[in-house]
Amino acid sequence: MKITFHTVLKSWKNILNYIFLAAGTMMFFLFNTAVASEPKPWQMDLQEPAGIIATKATDLHNFLLVVITLISVFVLGLLVYVCIKFREKPNVKPSKTSHNTLIEIIWTVVPVLILVVIAVPSFKLLYLTEADKPVDMVVKVSGAQWYWNYEYPDEEISFDSYIIAESDLKDNEKRMLDVDNPLVVPEGTRIKFLVTGNDVMHSFFVPSLALQVYSIAGRINEIWTEVPVGKKKYYGQCNQICGVNHAYMPIVIQALPKNEYEKWLKEAKVKFANNPINENNKIALLEKKEVKEIK
Repeated sequence: MKITFHTVLKSWKNILNYIFLAAGTMMFFLFNTAVASEPKPWQMDLQEPAGIIATKATDLHNFLLVVITLISVFVLGLLVYVCIKFREKPNVKPSKTSHNTLIEIIWTVVPVLILVVIAVPSFKLLYLTEADKPVDMVVKVSGAQWYWNYEYPDEEISFDSYIIAESDLKDNEKRMLDVDNPLVVPEGTRIKFLVTGNDVMHSFFVPSLALQVYSIAGRINEIWTEVPVGKKKYYGQCNQICGVNHAYMPIVIQALPKNEYEKWLKEAKVKFANNPINENNKIALLEKKEVKEIK
């Protein structure tokens, strides 16, 4: 069988068609797979976003994935084209072209334009996450080896949250994810987290709420999020290697309806009555919902 240039070119066109088909299939499954606010077996995409920040972060991720896929396919197509067109057999005498001004301008300007297009939504999201918006409640989070401490300054309650041992798990509890005392919040609220540490560096990370902030001893980092309406659990983990039991620092945020939250709050004030509150970092929520530290 005689192999001609047109035969090779036709074969590569078929290969490129399969590549585009595979890329399209991948994008379809990534954008149409619904997942809960917890990791799933063999999960390849992000967790289902909850709240405005998580939704915008997911949209930005999906947009960048499209841009990266198109660039990768385009570059692959160029490589295939160059390999075929400038192979040795039809080009016995190689080209001695040293430069091409137009091409050099294009490959300089186009990447700059791509970066500008990416930068616009990126800076918008960054501004949103750093904006000092009024909040409905404040929660202080302290990371320690290897558990979390949650403090409700306005309610003057504080408690520790430990992972549930595998031998103590109930039927509806998840291995390596559920804890004895979850962080309970009312649904449909905007919450500011004040995150600090008691020893080494930790990271407070809840993917579905787009929460990730370092827990550093001697420093308080702020981050806010909106917990949407709906009774639901949001799972997270410490995202900074913090020692031998780093994997045993799960985070559970339990969103409850307002009436159920008020009931839990009354019970929590009795249950955790003897837990000390850090007097050096009392936080008060003022009438305008602004957070200030009271020395």
